[in-house]
Amino acid sequence: MRPPDSPIMIFLILALVGMVRVIDAEVILLTYDDGDYYATESVIPHFNISHMFFKDLTPAYLVLQKQALLPNTTADYLCDEITNASIIISIARDPNSIQTVIELAALSRIPTIQIRWESPWKKEGYEVDVNVTLPDDLPNYISLIHPSLVFQSSILDIFPLMEIEEDLVVLRDDIFNRGFNTWRFYLNTIPGVNVTYKNLALTPEKIRSQINTLVNSENRRTIVFVATTENIQRWVYEATRYIEAGQLQMFAFTKDITPFQCDECAAVNMFWIRPYSTNKVQDTRDYNDFIIKNEINTELGYSIKPWEELDVAFYYDIMNASSRYIKSINATYAKWGYTAFNCLFEPQNTSLPFVPFLLTRKVNEYGSYIEQSPGLYYEDVPVRVYRVWRRTELPDERYSKMMANWTTTTGLMLYYDRLTELPQDIKFYRIVTIVQPPFIDRLPDGSFVGYCIDMMTLIAAQLNISYTIFEVEDGSFGTIDENGNWNGLMGSLVSGSADFALGPLSVTSERENDVDFTVPYYDLVGTTILMKKSDPPYSLFRFLDVLEWPVWLCIGGAYLFTSFLLWIFERFSPYSYSNNKERYKDDVEKREFSLKECLWFCMTSLTPQGGGEAPKNISGRLVAATWWLFGFIIIASYTANLAAFLTVSRLEQTVKSLDDLAKQYKIEYAPTKGSASETYFRRMAEIEERFYQIWKEMSLNESMTARDRARLAVWDYPVSDKYTNMWRYMKECGLPETIEDAIQRVFNAPDGFAYIGDATEIKYATLTHCNLQQIGTEFSRKPFAMAVHPGHPLKNDISIAILYLMNNRKLETLRDRWWNDNPNKVKCRASEDDGEGISIDNIGGVFIVIASGMIAALVICIFEKYYHKRRAYLVSRRKKHTPASSPVDSSIELDQIDSGKDSISHASLPPPFSSIDGTTLTKRRGSHIVEEGKREEMDRRYDNPAFE
Repeated sequence: MRPPDSPIMIFLILALVGMVRVIDAEVILLTYDDGDYYATESVIPHFNISHMFFKDLTPAYLVLQKQALLPNTTADYLCDEITNASIIISIARDPNSIQTVIELAALSRIPTIQIRWESPWKKEGYEVDVNVTLPDDLPNYISLIHPSLVFQSSILDIFPLMEIEEDLVVLRDDIFNRGFNTWRFYLNTIPGVNVTYKNLALTPEKIRSQINTLVNSENRRTIVFVATTENIQRWVYEATRYIEAGQLQMFAFTKDITPFQCDECAAVNMFWIRPYSTNKVQDTRDYNDFIIKNEINTELGYSIKPWEELDVAFYYDIMNASSRYIKSINATYAKWGYTAFNCLFEPQNTSLPFVPFLLTRKVNEYGSYIEQSPGLYYEDVPVRVYRVWRRTELPDERYSKMMANWTTTTGLMLYYDRLTELPQDIKFYRIVTIVQPPFIDRLPDGSFVGYCIDMMTLIAAQLNISYTIFEVEDGSFGTIDENGNWNGLMGSLVSGSADFALGPLSVTSERENDVDFTVPYYDLVGTTILMKKSDPPYSLFRFLDVLEWPVWLCIGGAYLFTSFLLWIFERFSPYSYSNNKERYKDDVEKREFSLKECLWFCMTSLTPQGGGEAPKNISGRLVAATWWLFGFIIIASYTANLAAFLTVSRLEQTVKSLDDLAKQYKIEYAPTKGSASETYFRRMAEIEERFYQIWKEMSLNESMTARDRARLAVWDYPVSDKYTNMWRYMKECGLPETIEDAIQRVFNAPDGFAYIGDATEIKYATLTHCNLQQIGTEFSRKPFAMAVHPGHPLKNDISIAILYLMNNRKLETLRDRWWNDNPNKVKCRASEDDGEGISIDNIGGVFIVIASGMIAALVICIFEKYYHKRRAYLVSRRKKHTPASSPVDSSIELDQIDSGKDSISHASLPPPFSSIDGTTLTKRRGSHIVEEGKREEMDRRYDNPAFE
C-alpha cells in the first residue's frame, strides 16, 4: 500500500473524502479494454441504461465511471482514479487487463466482479487463461461466466443426438460478435462431422444464389443457422422448394428469443434451439417499460433487441446486485456515514460480503447462479429444443413442438423417445394452463380440478387422445412486448412449449394474430369491478351507537337532576300535595311525589305511555313541562338519527361504475398483469394517444388553408383522454401479479382498492368471500375459448367436441357443478341492502333489553316473596315471645316503620323482650297505659291470622 507523502496530503485526502460523504456519491467503476469495439458498442450501453434504472433506488447518488485499460495501465495508476469507488465491474477480455484488475482489487479490497468470456466454458474442468493468476485471499473478487457461454455449451449435449450424418455448413450473421464466437469450438467437437462456416445471405437474390450453391454445387445439405430469427425466416422462405423435396436438414441455434412463425413459409423441417426465460421474474419487461416511459428509446435511440435479452438480463442482474449492496452498506454504516473505498486507507474501508447479494434471488430471469468453484459462478440458462414441421400439401397442419429441455444441472431431458421423432407422429399433447378457480384449481397433491379440467376430460374421451397438463411459470395469461414476443400462457403456446392452452382465456384480436381459437365454450364474459363491501360491522346494541357516550351520560344526568328537583319542590312547596292534603282532599287523583315517584314520573314521561298525573304545585309543573320539552327533542332527534344511522351504509358506496372510478383519485384501481383487462386499458390509451396525434398533425399541417386549420383549432381537447388518465393512474398504483394479490389489496388498502378483471373471476371472488362485491355492469364482453398452436390439426376436432358437449347440455351441467354446487362457496349473512327492513343483527339488542328487564323483574318478585315471608315470620315470633301481661301496644304494625312522618320512628320502638329488665318494664308500663278493658281485644287481634 502506498503511504501518503506528507501530513498536508493526508489532510487534503481526508477533506476530499469528507466532501464525498457530503454529496453522497457512490461510484461503480466499469473497466474495459481500450479499443474493444464489442465492449463499447454492445456492452457499455446496456450498463449505462441499467445504471439509470437503479441509480434512484439507493440513498446515495450512484455514478457509473468508465475506465479504459491500456496495455501499460497499472493498478497503482487506477488507485488514483478510484478514490471514491464502491464496486469494480470488469468486462475486460485481455489477460493482462484482467490481471491488472486483480491487482487493483488486492490493493483496494474493493468488491470486484470480473465477467469471463475469453475461452470455451464447460461445466466440469473449466480453467481460466493460464496467464491470469486468480486471487486466493480476496473473498469479494467474483468471476461470472457470461450466460452466452453457458448457452453455447449446450451444443455438446444436444447435437450428438441429432443423428447428423453429413458435414455441417454454418450460416451465421452478427448475432454473436466475431470476437465472441466460442460456439465454433463446440460445433467443432461434434464427432465425425466437418464444419464449414459461411456468412448468411440476407437479400432474396443472394439467398437464392446461396441455396443453389450449397445444394447443387457443393452438395451441402445439413445447415446450422447461428443468426437472428428474422434472418432465418427470410432464408427458409426462399428455400421452400428444396425443403419440400427433402434436400435440406436444418438446425437453428440462436439466442434470439423470438420463436419461428413465418406465415409465408409453407414448408419447414428444422430443429430450433434457443434459450428460454424461467418466467419467474419479469426483469426485462420492467426494464423495457422504464425505457419507454422515460423516452430513452426515442431520445437516445436505445432499445432491447430480441437477441440481446439474454445478455441484457445478465447485466441487469449485476447492476441490481451492486445497487442493493451499496444500499445495504449505507444502511449498515449509516451512523458514521459510508466510507468510500480507496487505496490509501485500507483500515477505513467498510465492506460486506458481496456474494449473498448475487445469490439472494433464487431464480433470475435466465436461471439461478451456481458456484462452480470458489469465487466462480455461472447462470444455469434453460435451453429448449423445438421441432418445426410444415408441408405444402397440408396447409392446415403446422407443428412447433418442444422435444427436449436442457440445463447444466439436469442435462438434456427428452420428452419423447427420440429427439428426431416427427411431430405429426406424436399423439401425446402438452396443455398449458393457469390457476383461476372455478375453471382451473390446484389441489395440495398437485393435481388439477375445475370446470375446464372436466371439460377437457370429456373432449379427450371423444377424441381418444392423451395429454399432460402443466401450469404456466409466471401465472399470467401473457402480454406482448415491443418486439412482438409473448410471455405467460400465450408465450408457451406461441413458442411451441404447449400444444393447447386451457383456461378462462378470452378471445381477442391481438391474440388471434399469433394463435388459433376453437369455438367458445363459455358465454360472453365482460370486465367489471371488484371492491370491498362498505357495510358497517354488525352490533346487537347498534341502537346505542346513535348517540355518543357523553350524550348518554348527559341524558342520564339530566334525568337524575330533574327527578331530584321535582322531589325537592314537592317537599318544600306549600302548594304541593304532600304539604297541603286538606286542599286537595276532594281531587280524584291524589299523587304524592316521593323520590321514587319522581324517578318513575320522569322515566315514563319519555315514553308514549306518559308520566301520569303532574305535580300540584306550579314550580313542579314548570319542571315537568321543561322535562317534557327536553324529552320530546331528545326522542325526536334519536328517532331521526336512528333511521339515518341504520341506512347510511347504503349511501356510503361512492363508486358505482367505471366512470366513477375514473373521476376520483382516492381509491386505487388496476387489473392484474398479463390479463385481458390490462390489454384492454393499455390499448384504449394507445388509441386515444393515436387520435390525439392525428388531430395535432392535422391542426398543425401548414399545407392546409388558414380557414381549415382554424376549424381544427379548439380550446378543449376534442378526443376523450379518459383511458389515458386511467392507464397512467393504474401504472402509478401498480398492477397486482395475481388475482390473490388483487384480493388482498382490496381487503387491506387503507384508502380502498378496486380490482378490474373478468366478471367470472370477480363473481367467484364474491362467491368465496362475503366481504366482496361486484360493482357496475360488464363492459368489453368477450367469449372464452381454448387456444391451440397456429395451424394445429386438432383445432377443428376440438371445436366439434365442444359443440357436441354444448348440444347435449353437458357444459351446462359442469357450470352448475362448479358455480352453484362449488365446495368453496360460502354462506353469507343477508345484507341490509337486500331488503327494506332492519336486520336482527342490528336491532337485536332491544330484545336483550326486554329480556334483561323481565329477568330483573323476576328476581325482584322472588325477593319480594321472600321478604314478605320473612316479615310474617318475625311478627309471629314477636307474638310468641311477648308476655300476656305486657302492656305493650302490639297494635303497632311493622308496616308503619319508615312509612311517613306520622309513623313511629326507630327510636320509639320497644327493644326486644329479652333485653328488657324489671326497671325498664316498670317505666314502659308507666308511659304506655293500656285500659284493662281493651286487653282482651288486643289478645284477639294477635290470635287472628288475618291480622298482619
